Amino acid sequence: MNVYAMQQEVLRLKKEKDMCILAHSYVAREISEIADFVGDSYMLSVKAESVPNQNVLLCGVRFMAETVKILSPEKHVFLSNPVAGCPMAEQMDKDMIAQVKAQLPDYTVMAYVNTTAELKTIADVCVTSSSAVKIARAIDNDKILFIPDCNLGAFVAKSVPEKTVRLLQGGCPVHAAVRPDAVRAAKQLHPDALVLVHPECVPGVTEQADYVGSTSGIMDFAKASQAKEFIIGTEISIAEHLQYDCPDKSFYPLTKDLICPNMKSTTLVDVYRVLTGQAGEEILMDAETITQARRCIDKMIELGG
Repeated sequence: MNVYAMQQEVLRLKKEKDMCILAHSYVAREISEIADFVGDSYMLSVKAESVPNQNVLLCGVRFMAETVKILSPEKHVFLSNPVAGCPMAEQMDKDMIAQVKAQLPDYTVMAYVNTTAELKTIADVCVTSSSAVKIARAIDNDKILFIPDCNLGAFVAKSVPEKTVRLLQGGCPVHAAVRPDAVRAAKQLHPDALVLVHPECVPGVTEQADYVGSTSGIMDFAKASQAKEFIIGTEISIAEHLQYDCPDKSFYPLTKDLICPNMKSTTLVDVYRVLTGQAGEEILMDAETITQARRCIDKMIELGG
């Protein structure tokens, strides 16, 4: 079966199985083409709440499927590839942060949405990369413990200097591996291009950017801009998606090494095999975890996230 034939079969099967397919922006193009919604992790979980389907298939990584389940506990949520994890989400656990909280009792724990359900249960407020600065300003405390990404946390600290932001060593290994000299090299190759980067990159990279924002923010900026050339400093698939969406513009990956192996582990075949009952994993979570983990998400919504 070729790619087109498999895509057509997936489209047929998802109707038959009452399945809504959610694809993160970092997954392969052939998956995003057959998804009902494509976007950032939190946006996908919100979309899942609004659809009538009782079955939801997440094409991305585990914490994203967990967030879908937290917001739609009554639905059957499946992860297309069970081995697709997230090193950033998994690098800190509940016990570790509980110990830090005990040492910093007057700090508000702000957790990036890229965390496990277990870690969300101990957080005070959740944030996305696009809402982190806004929520940091909005919370009624001038002391913040930001977890787990120290680079996004550093970006928040710089943007909200009136507050004290404590960071722990953690983050996305793919974004954090990009060095400042890679930006300089990319600018030399493409001197007329605007540099758009994700705040999970190190400060030496974000400081050289023309725009710093979430994945969806980067895509929206590039589509709306009058510029014709862009250097894209996030997962390499975003440059590819933008090239399809804006064929009159040129998009260059900041570095060829910006590849997330966990996102790339999900294939169209995985999606097909879930719909035919051969693969995938249903995300199961007890009611207490769902209730406790949802509190920090509800707080984010309350504060305008």
